[in-house]
Amino acid sequence: MYPFQALIIFVPFKNNSKTMTANTAKLLLHCPDRAGIVTDITNFISINNGNIIYLDQHVDHVENIFFMRMEWELNGFLIPDDKIEDYFNTLYAKKYDISFRLYFSGYRPRMAIFVSKMSHCLYDMLARYTAGEWNVKIPLIISNHADMEEVAKRFDIPYYLFPVTKENRAEQEQAELELLKEHGIDFIVLARYMQIISEDMIRRYPNKIINIHHSFLPAFVGARPYHAAFERGVKIIGATSHYVTTELDAGPIIEQDIVRVTHKDTVQDLVNKGKDLEKIVLSRAVQKHIERKVLAYKNKTVIFG
Repeated sequence: MYPFQALIIFVPFKNNSKTMTANTAKLLLHCPDRAGIVTDITNFISINNGNIIYLDQHVDHVENIFFMRMEWELNGFLIPDDKIEDYFNTLYAKKYDISFRLYFSGYRPRMAIFVSKMSHCLYDMLARYTAGEWNVKIPLIISNHADMEEVAKRFDIPYYLFPVTKENRAEQEQAELELLKEHGIDFIVLARYMQIISEDMIRRYPNKIINIHHSFLPAFVGARPYHAAFERGVKIIGATSHYVTTELDAGPIIEQDIVRVTHKDTVQDLVNKGKDLEKIVLSRAVQKHIERKVLAYKNKTVIFG
């Protein structure tokens, strides 16, 4: 292999963050476990003048599957960014039967938010976004109700209203898909969006639609889960964030947490604690997705630190 002359072009882009981080590549992969994988891949980086700044791995001994996340600095790396994927695929992916994704820190993923009438998750995400905590761009917010339009205006984000009924559901979702394509959306976050996502949209965004729900499912289903939990005298309540699949609320779990409650808590106390937990759990899941720390395999996830 002939060495490449490094060509580094700095392209300025607007970012809410106060500081800029080093330009890096992130590689997430899984494959059948066998000897030599780590050695070969790390050598690929080192011989091409790359500096590895993160490496984590895991072996599922039941499935005999190897998982890895690696990040390295691109400044001085001998292979141009647009050629790395081809080289890795030719030299290693075919050899080890690797499924992989390659991401670059210089690219800000484009995220769409879907919301209905509840504001707590939306406010939390937009506050983090405005504060520059996330390396992401939010070009639009989509809703089936007008309630959250004023929130979108406060944060200067375009708001698109698609009222949904049984009769127009397919037509409205097709219009939403066209809008998502027009804005180059990479992934979707359901911030308490109270509509079922169709199989067509899920297929177009596999493991790229993030949902949040209370962890009472399936024990406390229905529209009043906190009331049902209160009547049962529960001692903990929880929230779960997961990728959306065609099986309702059963996709790969990204993040979960709980908060304790007592007999002294009222129904409204449970609702308030549940809302606080939902927005925290959802934002943690979104951050992990943005940072490329989630690797979905079958109906589970490997979450790298």
